[in-house]
Amino acid sequence: MSEGETLIRIAEALERVSPPLASSPDFDAADGFVWHVSPDRLAPIEKINRVDLKLLLGINRSRDTLLENTLQFARGLPANNALLWGARGMGKSSLVKAIHAEVLRQGHALKIVEVQREDLPSISRLLTLLRNSDARFLLFCDDLSFSHDDQHYKSLKAVLDGGIEGRPENVVFYATSNRRHLMPRDMIENERSSAINPSEAVEEKVSLSDRFGLWLGFHPCNQDEYLAMIRGYCDEHGVVIDDDTLRAEAIEWQATRGARSGRVAWQYFVDLAGRQGVTL
Repeated sequence: MSEGETLIRIAEALERVSPPLASSPDFDAADGFVWHVSPDRLAPIEKINRVDLKLLLGINRSRDTLLENTLQFARGLPANNALLWGARGMGKSSLVKAIHAEVLRQGHALKIVEVQREDLPSISRLLTLLRNSDARFLLFCDDLSFSHDDQHYKSLKAVLDGGIEGRPENVVFYATSNRRHLMPRDMIENERSSAINPSEAVEEKVSLSDRFGLWLGFHPCNQDEYLAMIRGYCDEHGVVIDDDTLRAEAIEWQATRGARSGRVAWQYFVDLAGRQGVTL
């Protein structure tokens, strides 16, 4: 192999280890983007998949708190990173996207950037890209959690603490998780019981959730809230059904799922709309 070929192979190997920074995208192209790696790029999303804020029922306190925090950020005021945790299917990720839409509706410029959990090691490169923009960004990571041997949580600190540079003032981070401390309870207890210094064994991982200024809890809905969600969907999309029939069918639907949540309410409504020939 010639010296030139050797240098080319070395350069290619270094590029794979440390990929070049992505070029700055056209942030005017869309209100939403998805962060991809290998190569680094922000892909614009023409139409964000979301529901109207008024259709998210039973989470009024979390809705109002998150909306006010997001409006503060969009206005250039101080705002907290937020962790939305709790019951599955109760609208955590839907709320983040609906809040973003409401902020836009009120006339504030705000971009939402979705980051996958497995791409957290690249977060510092993304922050460098966003730091140089005049736009304001809501970073969003859905279904965030960590296992005992998962080191991705260390990358997340770049967003929450910012290291020596500090978190960019034009970036706020929202995450959803089924776990309040982002890791399984049995794993916390196992590490505490087997560690030489139990108090330090899991402190680094558990304290990660403490770095979110806002903790918003989501809990299973009751039957009245479940039925109200479905009625709200029906009214919004013009699906006609009497209360007695809706109640009987919706309760039977939840029984077959073994759960009652906003997601189950939407799934029943989709089935109902399909049977009536209503397009959504």
